[in-house]
Amino acid sequence: MTTAQEFRLDSPGVKDGAALWRIARDSKTLDLNSSYSYLLWCRDFSGTSVVARDEQGEPVGFITAYVRPERPHTLLVWQVAVDAAHRGRGLAATLLDGLARRVVGTHAVTSLETTITPGNTASERLFTSFAKRHGAHVEREVLFSAEEFPDGSAHDPEVLYRISPLTTLTTKESL
Repeated sequence: MTTAQEFRLDSPGVKDGAALWRIARDSKTLDLNSSYSYLLWCRDFSGTSVVARDEQGEPVGFITAYVRPERPHTLLVWQVAVDAAHRGRGLAATLLDGLARRVVGTHAVTSLETTITPGNTASERLFTSFAKRHGAHVEREVLFSAEEFPDGSAHDPEVLYRISPLTTLTTKESL
């Protein structure tokens, strides 16, 4: 069995955009963005995102994130996805720790934000355990109510998780 430590963490490049789109699509839980958006993300936000590569160098998991323009000490994690064949091995936590460590070192980030829909137990556990590992606090509040989504589809509310301070992270194991 492959462990999370056996994957290589890397910044994504444009050539990874299609694989990230496929992993997101196949997750069946993420809101799927256009394939174009994943290509742009890998071009414009590679420094604040991370991809896990298998032995052949192929992406098997990723986190897309960005530093908030209005809050330059805050990293917003947009999506976390791991290929079905590699789930249950701690890879998402490894990705999150590696990304946070790198971004804290390069962007002076002191807090992390993400949104989670109620009932997404895997994401709730991922982010609350991240906070616990790093001695940070978690604040929660509804960021977008279900009624605010304009496309007419049933969408659960998005709950904002604000995790801070990220003062225990170091750059010694940066990507």
